[in-house]
Amino acid sequence: MGGTAFVPMLSLDAGLTHYLAEIRRFPMLQPDQESAYAKRWRDHGDREAAYHLVTSHLRLVAKIAMRYRGYGLPIADMISEGNVGLMQAVKRFEPERGFRLATYAMWWIKASIQEYILRSWSLVKMGTSAAQKKLFFKLRRTKAEISALEDGELRPDHIAMIAKRLGVQENDVVGMNRRLGGDVSLNTLVHADEAGEVQDWLVDPAPSPEALYADQEEAKQRRRALAGALEVLNPRERCIFEARFLSEPAVRLEELATRYGISRERVRQIEIRAFEKVRAAVCACPTRDRHLEQRPGARPSPAPESCANRQPKT
Repeated sequence: MGGTAFVPMLSLDAGLTHYLAEIRRFPMLQPDQESAYAKRWRDHGDREAAYHLVTSHLRLVAKIAMRYRGYGLPIADMISEGNVGLMQAVKRFEPERGFRLATYAMWWIKASIQEYILRSWSLVKMGTSAAQKKLFFKLRRTKAEISALEDGELRPDHIAMIAKRLGVQENDVVGMNRRLGGDVSLNTLVHADEAGEVQDWLVDPAPSPEALYADQEEAKQRRRALAGALEVLNPRERCIFEARFLSEPAVRLEELATRYGISRERVRQIEIRAFEKVRAAVCACPTRDRHLEQRPGARPSPAPESCANRQPKT
């Protein structure tokens, strides 16, 4: 967008002071000049007009970028990202709406810088919802306003106050405050004068191999006990038991009554008798434990009396 004209670039060799001195050489535009340049660029693609619009607002980009120096990222990169936002604003600027380019460009500049910070801040991806962005960029200022400047974890009253002011959940405040402390290596020593790294204190929430093996063996015993118990049923009892207790969803009594040509009440009676036979067989199993009295899927089996009084499924 700049034609053949020269636009200053901030580099490590030149330094920030030199860059600021360079961009101060570009004149500020009067409202009528700005409007004329904007129309020339929009209507005729005049690159010289776009160049004047961009260079006259480089100071605005640098001023906004300076506000984000506390995030520890290179100022040169933030100014470069802000300049990209400025160019996007120039492309979309409509002078007929009655406001100045600086007012419109400020939003684009901030958005570009903030997106860069969110991409670069942590190895762990930051949230990108509007509420999370607001929390990320306003947490430090809000902490300063309530004098919560201590390092480490926030006090519960400070967490509640910040969450209320920013309109977010308290656990979001806690998580973002920890992230703003920076990434921590798992090999970092817990204490400088003691052995032990951060990773030594991490607890794996997953079940241990021993617990997984025990659960698998218990599940096998349940299946064996149930399979053996079903052998005591005649074919019709077994079909009704499986349809009512082992199917998802359970087959309705009306459907089974139609299938076997009997009444719904008769199906219910067979269901109760089959259930009691199975439970008696499971209780007599040598490897039985109390968990074997449960129906498959870890749902408790109904007691005989509750089974007799159970309402038909609709």
